[in-house]
Amino acid sequence: MESLANLSAFVRSAEMGGFSTAARALGLTPAAVSRSVAMLERNLGARLFHRSTRRLTLTEAGESFFHAIRDDLERLQGSIAAVSAEGGEPAGVLKVSLSPTFGVEHILPLLPEFLARYPRVKPDWRFENRPVDLVGEGYDAAIGGGFELNPGVIARILAPAHIIAVASPAYLQGRRPLVDPADLAGLDGVVMRSERTGRIRQWLMRNAAGEEVAAPLAETIVVNDPTAMRQAAILGLGVALVAVPDAAAHLQSGALVRLAPHWWADAGPISIYFASRALLPTKTRAFVDFVSEAFQARRLAERFAGSLGA
Repeated sequence: MESLANLSAFVRSAEMGGFSTAARALGLTPAAVSRSVAMLERNLGARLFHRSTRRLTLTEAGESFFHAIRDDLERLQGSIAAVSAEGGEPAGVLKVSLSPTFGVEHILPLLPEFLARYPRVKPDWRFENRPVDLVGEGYDAAIGGGFELNPGVIARILAPAHIIAVASPAYLQGRRPLVDPADLAGLDGVVMRSERTGRIRQWLMRNAAGEEVAAPLAETIVVNDPTAMRQAAILGLGVALVAVPDAAAHLQSGALVRLAPHWWADAGPISIYFASRALLPTKTRAFVDFVSEAFQARRLAERFAGSLGA
């Protein structure tokens, strides 16, 4: 009988078009995946892939075999996961992608309690400013915003990502209070350039009455990281438009002041993303539920809502 490892290597390679991407999803090396597929071809006596330096493509035999086993393999893996989870606690490496500022300041502090509850889970957390390919790169979960919901991925909303205008008390000294986004014109701006698009995001701010006003912030200082943007504002270098979670602690301490306090921009939700499977690994289910419950218990969605004003 053919091994589950060989079949899994074949199916993931076919889905992702390469041994390297399949290896990331399976937590293996590309060489190990290639060996498993070669062994499967040997055992079946048929070539399953056309190989090139750029991409794998299925042969006619491979196409037929892939469609014949894919669903059954998924069900078999789910059944194995269910049986192994019965009566057992969550365990294994938990690979998670998080945005650096939000992850460090709001998710990392939850880790001690999570590990006290699930000591057999081993975190492998990556703090990065990019939407990852959850399935293709082998992540169990990701937390952030702006992810495309590819087939097989679910998003559970945690909190809003509202953008507000902030500056330091020193920068605001001697200036009249700003009550409207239009008042930002003429002030020094600390803005962020997207590494993905190369563009600087322009924001349209709104209030509770539904009015919308552009926030004409000058491009005085340009950075490529939200933490750097916030820190530049704290240093008195100008006004920054930042997410409420990134500014919350500094607003509370007085290092930053919110400008035009009844106006905000909506950058979409902050969500926790995970693969859509009938039977999630217990470690992933435990993490998703734990984070969701922590946000509810701490009422973080309300604290991060710029629509509540200052």
